Amino acid sequence: MAPSSSPLPGRLVILYASQTGNAIDAAERVGREAEHGGCPAVDVLSMDSFNPSCLPDERFMIFIVSTTGQGDPPDSMKNFWKYLLRNHLGARWLKGLHYAMFGLGDSSYREYNVGFPAIKLDQRLFDLGAKRITERGLGDDQHSLGYEGELDPSLLSLWKSLNRTNPSLLPRVSDASHRKLNILGDAKVEVIYYSARQATDISDSKILIEKARSMSPALKCHNSREPQHMLQMVTNQRLTKGDTDRDVRHFELEDRRSAISYQVGDVLEILPSQNPSLVDDFIKRCNLDPDCYITVRTKDGDKVPKDPIKLKTFVALTMDVTSASPRRYFFEVMSYFATDEREKAKLQDYTSPEGRGDLSWYNQNENRTVLEVLVDFPSVQMPFEWLVQLTPPLKKRAFSISSSPLVYPNQIHLTVSVVLPPVLFTLHIRTQHGLCSTWLTGLSPDEDDHLIPCWMRRGSLPRPRPSVPLLLIGPGTGCAPFRAFVEERAAQSAADPTTAPVMFFFGCRNEDIDFLYKDFWLKHAQGQGGVLSHEKCGGFFAAFSRDQPRKVYVQDKIKEQGARVLDMLCSKSSKAAIYVAGSSTGMPADVTVALEEVLCQEGGVPREDASGWLKDLKRAGRFIVETWS
Repeated sequence: MAPSSSPLPGRLVILYASQTGNAIDAAERVGREAEHGGCPAVDVLSMDSFNPSCLPDERFMIFIVSTTGQGDPPDSMKNFWKYLLRNHLGARWLKGLHYAMFGLGDSSYREYNVGFPAIKLDQRLFDLGAKRITERGLGDDQHSLGYEGELDPSLLSLWKSLNRTNPSLLPRVSDASHRKLNILGDAKVEVIYYSARQATDISDSKILIEKARSMSPALKCHNSREPQHMLQMVTNQRLTKGDTDRDVRHFELEDRRSAISYQVGDVLEILPSQNPSLVDDFIKRCNLDPDCYITVRTKDGDKVPKDPIKLKTFVALTMDVTSASPRRYFFEVMSYFATDEREKAKLQDYTSPEGRGDLSWYNQNENRTVLEVLVDFPSVQMPFEWLVQLTPPLKKRAFSISSSPLVYPNQIHLTVSVVLPPVLFTLHIRTQHGLCSTWLTGLSPDEDDHLIPCWMRRGSLPRPRPSVPLLLIGPGTGCAPFRAFVEERAAQSAADPTTAPVMFFFGCRNEDIDFLYKDFWLKHAQGQGGVLSHEKCGGFFAAFSRDQPRKVYVQDKIKEQGARVLDMLCSKSSKAAIYVAGSSTGMPADVTVALEEVLCQEGGVPREDASGWLKDLKRAGRFIVETWS
């Protein structure tokens, strides 16, 4: 970790902890506004690039912290947070620091408050003696304007408070709050062009991916190492049946040369390929030469020269021009380069406080891509430097692994819902496709020229020991990691009959349409000695919500099987673990309530004690939840 540079008298440090890039966008906006307000020196840094031992040397800091998983801190915050928990740091350690905190989160994750890591960091800094410049702000993705719905008033309050606290640090509050649209400044990215004879084509796909992504300033918060595996699609099977709008796929990816090192509960990250024709359309729209060679760096960044790569390759591997919607600052910069007065006025209106709602509807609600936005404003010719700086990065997509290495040492299995939601536009209806899921669906098994770049990482569901009884709840594609758990437990049970039992609750809409992996579950539930069988003290219970007049969900099945659930959870011989995976909307909270009712009604436990017992299980790592929007 690099140490902090010696603080300047008028320095404002903005630290961000980002998982997907939203906190970076917010931090860079805060930095721009501070510069416009006359701040003498502004440093916008990732939290993992700042040495926390240097915190007492700083005087003014702003923290922008996102939330990941079930209220977890981003990876870039973990070491910083670990340092702040050291016992020797006293209540006056940060007595000279003034700070502000803004957290980003999603209220659809009901188990935790929006911006949970920011709330914890705010309290810890305060306990260490730091002084708040203004009240903490929390941005919610569910707000009609996204996190900016709260960021706007928070920044207005921050700049006023900062000016009162130290007028020399931010002398021009009005300039910070209201951008002057006739001043742009320079892009922070530099692109250097080379001829073909100055460059060498790279044939190794893994090396090419690493070089392109390590060159991208927009991917500075992402690990840019080369893919750990280039896997081949060997099975592409649709699991849902009938003429339905829901398409769930079972994919099997294979490395035919060597075993893949992974364990159940792990997550596979995939770098998707963008539609080549749309990448060509973007390059043509921007009047770029696809065959020229480039290097890219930030102007204040690494001076070490990098190997040039083709511009088209760089765009395809690093810039999400075909699926991601641009941020508001993209439209603001577009307005500087619009030559048509009507287009310029429209773009300026979109980026004004009064036009935020219109921009949100046009951009996020209708899921317009970077390419589509540029096509809608044909007079705009943005320099490539600005496009590199402002286009959302092409991110890896993460999927829970649904296979066990004990059974498939050379394969990774995935259970993927193909994103095909209809999007209502003002004048017409268009279908927006999920980039990665659609790309995977279009791959034919055993095509040697379509290798899939993959990375492995630990998921939030730890691998259970064979001696631990498991209560698994996974409706819909939430069953994916539990298919791996059951598969592994079956392999372990074949070698050791004393392996602990498994009880699994699955849910879907219709038994005949989306009963995912039906034969797999029934084989392990009905077979002699199957790990889900009653004979092994396990069980498999399916809820089909729309096969009868009254909707039935997994929480209803849990209460229906209350006696068996209680027996597993309260067994004196061993400590069972509860795993929940699936949609974050309401299912995890409903499952928790159902478990409380089981403890109350079947076990005679008072409601307050039942709630406390489940919270103790969570703290002990025996009640684990993995959800997604």
